[in-house]
Amino acid sequence: MSVATILPAPRALPKLHLKASALTAAVGVAACGILYVTARRARSGSGKLGGFIPTHRARRTATLAQVGAKTGTNFVNMKARGLLATEQRRSELREEFELQTAEQVTEVLGNMRGAMMKLGQMASYLDQGLPEPVRQALAQLQSNAPPMAYSLVAQVIQEELGGEPDQIFAEFERDPLAAASIGQVHLATTHAGQKVAVKVQYPGVDQAIASDLENTELLFHMMGMLFPGMNPAPIVAELQERLVEELDYVLEAEHQRLFSRAYLGHPYIHIPEVVSELSTSRVLTTEFAEGVPFSEAIAWSDEERQLTAECLYRFAFGSIYQLHAFNGDPHPGNYVFRPGGQITFLDFGLCKRFTQDEVQVFEEMIQAMVLDRDIGAFRAIIQGIGILPADLKVDDEDLQEYFGHFYEFVLDDNVMEITPEYSSQSVRQFFDLSGPHSAIMKAANLPASMVIIQRINLGLFALFGDLQARGNWRLIAEELWPFTQAEPSTPMGERIAAWQGSGPTPPA
Repeated sequence: MSVATILPAPRALPKLHLKASALTAAVGVAACGILYVTARRARSGSGKLGGFIPTHRARRTATLAQVGAKTGTNFVNMKARGLLATEQRRSELREEFELQTAEQVTEVLGNMRGAMMKLGQMASYLDQGLPEPVRQALAQLQSNAPPMAYSLVAQVIQEELGGEPDQIFAEFERDPLAAASIGQVHLATTHAGQKVAVKVQYPGVDQAIASDLENTELLFHMMGMLFPGMNPAPIVAELQERLVEELDYVLEAEHQRLFSRAYLGHPYIHIPEVVSELSTSRVLTTEFAEGVPFSEAIAWSDEERQLTAECLYRFAFGSIYQLHAFNGDPHPGNYVFRPGGQITFLDFGLCKRFTQDEVQVFEEMIQAMVLDRDIGAFRAIIQGIGILPADLKVDDEDLQEYFGHFYEFVLDDNVMEITPEYSSQSVRQFFDLSGPHSAIMKAANLPASMVIIQRINLGLFALFGDLQARGNWRLIAEELWPFTQAEPSTPMGERIAAWQGSGPTPPA
């Protein structure tokens, strides 16, 4: 694809020798229950995070073990009830069990917050191969996790801003707009009359994340359950290296200001401005953005969905090549949509900034694979930066077949639709160590500078699958690539070009 950096997973780590304990079995049953849900579910969302987030490693591990034990008991009961039942009744019992398991596991991960919740959140949008009811269950973790009690919100605001919420703000909604893995967002109005979104960090979530990241064995085991047959190393490495950054709202505010300045006045892309005087390391106040969530946007007309997909594409790769930066958490809960292809992008806690040398490598890979169709040159590039060892015996055809998939939709000047099946294939092409290209994947290593790229690309693939995104991605890419800088190929491109040239903006 346009950034040309969908790469194989890092060299597989040595297989973990997990103890055959009740804990391991319990966690496995719980996580497998998430994946194999086949019944449609409805979540009440009535639970609240009232007291505290479990922060000690042993306590968090025990919490997962408890839900696993409960799930195991439910499984035994389901099997016993089905012994003398008809096939139809056994199917109904399995459906009930899977539904119950999804409810239990999603609720536990939501209350735990931290890295465990992030795993479930990522699974909800990353793998198009998951059954739809599974994704619906886990999608609750994107923005509808159990909220923390208002008393905890008031406590954080008091500690950070020096007063109660109704003193600091003219109005402050007690019920949150959204609750996710690090904090939750409340609608408020400043004393100057500005509508704002106030993100408040959960007390203790920093300790919870630290406990999770120390528990490498459990992280790998949970990822193995969420993505059977796939190497969990890339996602676990990203959690360990990047998740801590999301705890620093001062850093997030700096990232958001960078994007807000760059896209000020943009006809399609909107980044809320930071209200600096009401922001600290644990409270982030920004301009409030109107719009609808992704779940509504995917039900829009085909024309509106295509505009939405084009805007997502232009923001992702335009930011990489023009700003040398990108928001590395591309899940639907971080976007607010409006008709006409307008999108507000939220949450810049995990923001990757690329050096000129790193971007240059991306460009060289595109030049070799897409423009020159020179697989030998491509091989030399990826060997030179350590992705593949020089002594790996793999022929050009295999190399082209494996890496070429990730460039497929920008290889030619034609219209291509990104289907859910294509998105799922891309995820599995990247992670599945049992596939036909296992020799390449097992020998490959991912440079640290490219860890975040896999999440950007695969996250966008998943969203495009939901949108049934269709377009001439090659022509749009040539507008964004610095070494081609082609003329606008769509009406959206024309309006953006006018904005960039400070000329009059054509009507939508």
